[in-house]
Amino acid sequence: MNHVLLSFIEEQDPPLIFKVVLAILIAATLFLFLFVLTRGIFNFLEMAYVEFFKKKLFFNHVYVKRKKLPEDYRLILRQEFSFYNRLTDLEKKNFEHRLNHYLKSWEFIGKEIVVTNTMKILISATAAKLTFGLRDYKIRSIDKIIIYPDEYYSTINKVMHKGEFNMAYNALIFSWEDFKIGYDVHNDNLNLGVHECIHAMHFTFLKSRRHSTSAAVFLESFQELTVLIDENISLKQKLINSDYIRDYAFENQFEFISVLVENFIETPVEFRSHFPKIYSKVKQMLNFNFAGY
Repeated sequence: MNHVLLSFIEEQDPPLIFKVVLAILIAATLFLFLFVLTRGIFNFLEMAYVEFFKKKLFFNHVYVKRKKLPEDYRLILRQEFSFYNRLTDLEKKNFEHRLNHYLKSWEFIGKEIVVTNTMKILISATAAKLTFGLRDYKIRSIDKIIIYPDEYYSTINKVMHKGEFNMAYNALIFSWEDFKIGYDVHNDNLNLGVHECIHAMHFTFLKSRRHSTSAAVFLESFQELTVLIDENISLKQKLINSDYIRDYAFENQFEFISVLVENFIETPVEFRSHFPKIYSKVKQMLNFNFAGY
């Protein structure tokens, strides 16, 4: 009797729900496998292209769904951030999506000052602008923004500061007075927000170089720039003697790269006129192909 019952059970078709679940699992597994395989092949090909052919990404903007900013945030951008106004309609949507990421991902902390939407927008827009030519825009070395009303005393360095990137605390720290001056005076090649944000980007890319083509473009272009300057004695001397690049640039490579980007962002026409080869390398480093640059 038991043998007959077992034979009857084995001859029955599996329930329909079992077939559906099994089909879904097989399809999901296949999709995941193809996605990982395709992504791996794409990253390999793009990294090889960057390494051996041209320091340029295949593309830099791709989103499943772009996140929009509230209208009052857009108004701040239009009134306070000229770069945004020069973008195309599509570029503005991409810019807002990235800015929205920083607003949601970073904790904004006021020290003896109330943090306003304008502060959040301008600091986040600075990061969005500097990463806008690169696909990897999530600056993973930052998770908080600390804002003082003016110069503050650093308990670490025991000196007064206007701003800094503190890698130990994953923080960008600003004197709001000095951050704002960086944008109010837009042609003196001094922009605190740009300077410190580039430090954070540089540090992030150093850690992600092996798997990020954006990091490869940034770091390899900077390496080419340093080789260009070291091998061209006359260019190096002209750079050192120039009043256009301030002396602080020659403290170390981290300050050099930040000062160069400040000049690139603030006075691109003058930079291109004085040092066209260096300008070209900085533009390549940021993959920066936008109106005005």
